[in-house]
Amino acid sequence: MASNRAQQLADMSDRDLAQELDDVQKELLNVRFQYATHQNTNYSRISILKRDVARIRTIIHERALEEAGA
Repeated sequence: MASNRAQQLADMSDRDLAQELDDVQKELLNVRFQYATHQNTNYSRISILKRDVARIRTIIHERALEEAGA
């Protein structure tokens, strides 16, 4: 069974997915900087964001494979 976040991402259009990927990558960069400068001690947020990036890239890749095979 797909998680709620994965289902939300799968329901997005290609354009929305690209925008979401950009937003999550920017947030990941900001959280990494905050952690490096000791402004943020919540290291688990980095793992969550990295998983979101992987989920989005997987969905984009699956859609590209479907288009190529169809």
